[in-house]
Amino acid sequence: MRLGLIGDPVGHSRSPQMMHAAFAHMGLTASYEAIAVSKESLSQDIRQDPIVGWDGFNVTIPHKVGVMGLLDDLDESARTIGAVNTVVVRDRTRIGYNTDGVGYLRSLEQETGITVNGQSVVILGAGGAARAVATILAKEGIAQIQILNRTYSKAEELASHLGRWTTANACSLEDGKETICQASLLINTTSIGMYPNVDRLPIPEEWIFPHLLVSDLIYNPKETLFIQKARQKGCPVHYGLGMLVHQAAHALELWTGQKAPVEVMWSALEKALIVQNT
Repeated sequence: MRLGLIGDPVGHSRSPQMMHAAFAHMGLTASYEAIAVSKESLSQDIRQDPIVGWDGFNVTIPHKVGVMGLLDDLDESARTIGAVNTVVVRDRTRIGYNTDGVGYLRSLEQETGITVNGQSVVILGAGGAARAVATILAKEGIAQIQILNRTYSKAEELASHLGRWTTANACSLEDGKETICQASLLINTTSIGMYPNVDRLPIPEEWIFPHLLVSDLIYNPKETLFIQKARQKGCPVHYGLGMLVHQAAHALELWTGQKAPVEVMWSALEKALIVQNT
């Protein structure tokens, strides 16, 4: 079985180490490689080797939305969210799925004990990851979602998508501080603060309020500057590592039809990150 990951950048990804540990534990003969694919070359590269020969692959920033029109079919999870992070190849047919939303919700609830029903959330970003997270939260009964994004039109589009399940609005940067102050949950879905640019914050530090549960989807580094600042202010925090493991486990189950070894994958990912950052 040949599997992989496409995105730009992918050099920071430790998914290959995590997946290979899972393959060994499951007794599978399989490979998993990460290939950098630019936005400009996506439609061409996805039809060429090695990607065309893969039995399935993951999709990361910035292709989760753009890849949708290049696939043969979409699962309901991808249609509902409006983004793809996993592709399964069956009889040469490429089918897009989304495991991000389920992975995030499992991780958030298990690690923080939060009940999302009735919460008010501000989501930073409006890309594919934001769509997955926002959609699963909206469907699970979150009371209100505010989308804060540099490009206001993208925030408006995502808010409109979410309106069928909950109250959702786009938020301007000018109103960002006040909007965040009124929320109970703050989630960063952008790549700001990701390795190697670890000294950046997605919002001004003074916008992080002590009453917030602060969640960051970034897993490399495990503790971003955003999470560090939130902890210093007394906020409960949620790391991105769990989402990565749970969404990857779900993807692996789609590819193989077997139960994924979540603990093995988690341990392998943590070890890979320690090696990289020492």
